Amino acid sequence: MTSQPVSTSDPRAGVYPILRLVAALLLMTTSGSAMFGVIVVLKPVGLEFGVSRGAASLPYMAYMLGFGFGGVVFGRVADRFGVMVPALIASFSLPGGFYAAAHAETLWQFCAAMGLLAGFLGASATFAPIVSDISHWFVRRRGLAVGIVISGSYFAGAIWPPILQHFIDANGWRDTFLGFGFFALCVMLPLSLFLYRKPPMAPETAARDKLAQPGRPLGFSASGLQCLLCAAGIGCCVAMAMPQVHIVPYATDLGFAPARAAEMLSLMLGFGIVSRLTSGWISDRIGGLNTLLLGSFLQGCVLVAFLTGETLTALYLLSVAFGLSQGGIVPSYAIIIRSYFPSREAGWRIGTAFLFTIIGMALGGWMAGALYDLTGSYTVSFLNAIAFNVFNMAIAGKLLMRAKAQARGLAAARSS
Repeated sequence: MTSQPVSTSDPRAGVYPILRLVAALLLMTTSGSAMFGVIVVLKPVGLEFGVSRGAASLPYMAYMLGFGFGGVVFGRVADRFGVMVPALIASFSLPGGFYAAAHAETLWQFCAAMGLLAGFLGASATFAPIVSDISHWFVRRRGLAVGIVISGSYFAGAIWPPILQHFIDANGWRDTFLGFGFFALCVMLPLSLFLYRKPPMAPETAARDKLAQPGRPLGFSASGLQCLLCAAGIGCCVAMAMPQVHIVPYATDLGFAPARAAEMLSLMLGFGIVSRLTSGWISDRIGGLNTLLLGSFLQGCVLVAFLTGETLTALYLLSVAFGLSQGGIVPSYAIIIRSYFPSREAGWRIGTAFLFTIIGMALGGWMAGALYDLTGSYTVSFLNAIAFNVFNMAIAGKLLMRAKAQARGLAAARSS
């Protein structure tokens, strides 16, 4: 039997999916400015409101909580109404968050502006929903497309902090937030309108959904597999947070200048972009589960190496290696979900998985600091990160064995 040719009416044919991919990347890069805006103004906001450094960190926590939970809500909205609806909400809410924060008279007003408007209603609506949406527009190169789009968060980290800092130094943080809110509105609104098309159910997607719908993907219940992926997300990101959140104090504790430590963080983020693009390409060839296990294994190896690397050169190399190893782990969850769940559920399931990776990052950063306070050293913090990484590898390995067993069973059924 010969396969049917792909219909030329398939909306995924032609140049539009590429243009949609570019629009999605630009949207995610622009919306990612809010997180780094909160980070950059941490010190001046604390000084202006007369609060401690810990209290000044509350807006970041509020933003991350809003960002995480909003992804689940708007993932479900995108599943029902298409991605343009949450993108349009974000196009007004995120600039509104900058505007409200610029006019805040108390720290709590600032927290509400960044947590509710910029985080929950803003950036979250352009993260998980857009990752889910782009996965519908690509089949053969789905992993690469997801990797490109999700790299927007790392591009944001490379682009916006120096730009925001420049204008804050020149004009103050309030005027900078006002100006950037207007800029974000002008950029995000037309990009959101470009996402008006809805991808119809393509034949190969419909066929996969018939296999995904019975309710026992990889032999688990749908809820059971989702919970395992969420647990894996906590494990990998608790491990991931140790170097990402604490590389600067770790390096300065070893006697290196803060500028050198900041360069190590930049190397992690920069090579994380390379990792996300490369891992997307890899997942198109070996699948999401294999990519998750590979990334987790490499991340664990680098974490172990951090225990012995104490020279400047070693830390630079380890920062590069860590960026290359960990950048592709989070996108692999989106590929796994698209492989084992119905496409109509992709938005909220991807959003839920990403929520737990965010929880893992927040928990890992706090645990590493708390263990340092208890021991006076980052050694136990690294060991804790390694333990959580092993936990992630155990889940990924279990799922991969189930997938291989299922594949052997299907092959045997076809041959009988």
